[in-house]
Parts: sequence; C-alpha cells; structure tokens
Amino acid sequence: MKKKLNLILNGKGGVGKSFFAANFVQFLKDNHIDHAALDTDNENSTLKRFHPESRFIDINNVRELDELFAAIEGSALVVADCRAASTEVFLSYFAELKVFDVLESMGASLSVISPVNHDLDSVEQIKMIANAFDDHCEYLVVKNQALTEQFTIYDSSKTRTRLVDELGAKEIMMPKLQDWVVGMIHQLNLPVGQAVQHPKFSLMDRQRLKNWQRRFSEQIETVRDVVLPS
Repeated sequence: MKKKLNLILNGKGGVGKSFFAANFVQFLKDNHIDHAALDTDNENSTLKRFHPESRFIDINNVRELDELFAAIEGSALVVADCRAASTEVFLSYFAELKVFDVLESMGASLSVISPVNHDLDSVEQIKMIANAFDDHCEYLVVKNQALTEQFTIYDSSKTRTRLVDELGAKEIMMPKLQDWVVGMIHQLNLPVGQAVQHPKFSLMDRQRLKNWQRRFSEQIETVRDVVLPS
C-alpha cells in the first residue's frame, strides 16, 4: 500500500479549508478508514475542536513540522488542515528539505487539497502551490459553494487549465449548507456526520444535514484515488 499525506492548503482565509477538513475526517471515521489528523491553526483550531483526538502542530516551529512525517510512519493516511497564510511556510519547508525525496523513501505520496471560492486570491494561492510542487504531487480543487455557485475566475484561469490539462488535477464541489445550520454546527463543535443525530437541530435541519452529508460523501467517493492510500 502506498501511504498518503493530504495537505488541505490554500493560504487565503475563509475558503473552507477547516470545514472541509472536519467533514473529510468524519467521512474517514464513518467508513472506518485508519488515519491521523493534524491541526496547524493556532488561532481557531477548528479541526481539533471538531475532532479532539487530532494533534496540534505549530508550523512556526520547523521541528514540529517534522511531525507530519512521524505521523506517516504510524499511519497510512495523514490529513493536515493547514491554516491561512501558511502556503509559503510549507513551500519553503518542502524545498529546503527536499521533502518529495523523503516521501518516496517512505512509500508515500502527497495530495494537495485546495478549496477555492469566487475570490482571485484563492486562485493565486493555488497557482503558487502548483508552480512550486509541479508534478510531484496530486491536486484536488474543492469548489466551495458556501459563498457562491459561480467560479468564473477559477474556471477561466490559466491556473485551472494547467492544473487539469497538465497536472491531472481533479475537482469536486463542496455543497452549500444554510448559514444558520453552519452557525449551530460551530457552536456545538460538531461535523455534519455527528450533527445529524443531535437533538438541538430541528427535524428539517437534520434533513438538510443528511442531504449535505450524502452529497459530500458522493463527491469524495469520486476522488478516492486522490485522497486515500492506494
């Protein structure tokens, strides 16, 4: 089995990295897929709030970044939720230590999961990552419908053309969930998969959650080869 390191990475804040991470980890739990989850957000720690067993690492400490690879030694799948404004930190770390050589020696590969919205900055961040990592990893772009269903800037960009046509990137949608439901999820620190059973939600909101979870899982299933060990 080839191990997998998933970096959920886009330096632009507010694109949905942590929401994707929390619900992707819940998908792994629901499907009994062994994994290690790492949270690098020292301000919000959303992933650790939703999944307390997740480990926090301080990416400002280079030795703690090494824990990404210690985790790979113990698990076939490592998921890291990378905080906002962290792109340059990871790119510098990978370049300085020739990390792709390390991954190869461990029988592991990297997938970069990048949520994107309607904002040009979110596309520029993906461009920066693709320019640095080139074809050394796999790419998954997550179109986050929470703020918009129109992705004109990304869809018409040279970045998308290069990702899809040259680098074989895959794309999925992260469905929109109503604001009041998302707000309660954050108040209760529950991923969607757990919230569907919680009595704080009304009958119809639980139905909204179930529909969202089904659609999200269907999207993940289409890219299993990118996000799970092979």
